[in-house]
Amino acid sequence: MTLETQAIRPVPFREVRHDQPDDCVHYEPVATRFAAMNWTIPMHCHEGLHQLQYLTEGSVQGRIDDRQVSGCAPVFFLMAPGSMHGFQYSHDAVGHQLTLPSATLARWLAQTPVLEQWLNGSFMLHPCAVQAERWRIGFEQIAEEFESAHPGRVQTLCALTTLMAVQAGRLYGAQAVGEKRYDTRDALARRFKALVELHYGKHWPLSDYAALLGVGQDHLSRACRKAWGLGALTVLNDRLLLQARRLLAYTPLSVSEIAEQLGYADSAYFSRVFRRGVGRTPSEYRVLAEQGIHSAD
Repeated sequence: MTLETQAIRPVPFREVRHDQPDDCVHYEPVATRFAAMNWTIPMHCHEGLHQLQYLTEGSVQGRIDDRQVSGCAPVFFLMAPGSMHGFQYSHDAVGHQLTLPSATLARWLAQTPVLEQWLNGSFMLHPCAVQAERWRIGFEQIAEEFESAHPGRVQTLCALTTLMAVQAGRLYGAQAVGEKRYDTRDALARRFKALVELHYGKHWPLSDYAALLGVGQDHLSRACRKAWGLGALTVLNDRLLLQARRLLAYTPLSVSEIAEQLGYADSAYFSRVFRRGVGRTPSEYRVLAEQGIHSAD
């Protein structure tokens, strides 16, 4: 399968809300948009948006950032903000899609930072029969409520969407890291990663992040190593490199334009940083990405 990778741009919420401009979430059956596009969704991203998608029939294949993904129903996808994704669906695909502002989701999950962290990345899930039935019922309730004019409609949509997201986060967390307890160092690492997501393009020194978090740099790095097996500086640099790989693979921007967008005054220095982190020059990586090869990752 070949997915178009030219002229990638973020998709704002207003473009997916249709005729419900006051809703905090937007719902649509997958056939509403996908059939009109010949069941092929080109590579794109959503800045500041989370998208939940659940197929009850049919199959899908595609790419999320640098990962090839595929699955047959029942299958659940969560696309996090900024994550490049594109899919091709079978013509018999049936399912549901929810889109909501990431800030709204973060507000709902403010008291459960573990879930918020798990939902901060894109993933695919194959639910067991029990969970598949829960999601089928839940999404059908959302579909019915979205088309209604009942009192409390928005509150009900918020509650049901939160339930879908929480169930997805729990399942992903159980599969990705297993059931374990999180101590204060895990909480510190998650707070650091949230700050990195907001400010990585500003090239703050690690000392600035540590100062904002009220800890020393060594303490912060120990927390990150416990949570992810990586030092804090590596977490910061990896986020910059991830964005660089996305822009090289999915946009026509030149290397110098990408360097400038990522806050590098010198494109040659950016190229050296990229090669040191990825093992290839930006130009070499772009050629491989165009061929569908991501062995550098």
